[in-house]
Amino acid sequence: MAALCAVTVTPDQAAPVAFPAGVLAPLIGADLFHLRDMEKIDTGVAGIGGAGTFDGIVLSGIVAAYLA
Repeated sequence: MAALCAVTVTPDQAAPVAFPAGVLAPLIGADLFHLRDMEKIDTGVAGIGGAGTFDGIVLSGIVAAYLA
């Protein structure tokens, strides 16, 4: 989605726009928006990220590299 938006909005600078957008979107959406959920966890330990977030970050980097 980040690559598609970057190509649409800034076709000349698609890779430099797609990479940070693709990396920051999963981090902000999956991790920072769920910080309040840590209060509900009784274990006191919370894992940030996960396989889905990691895959989204890695794939966005690969797609941005192909755009470059």
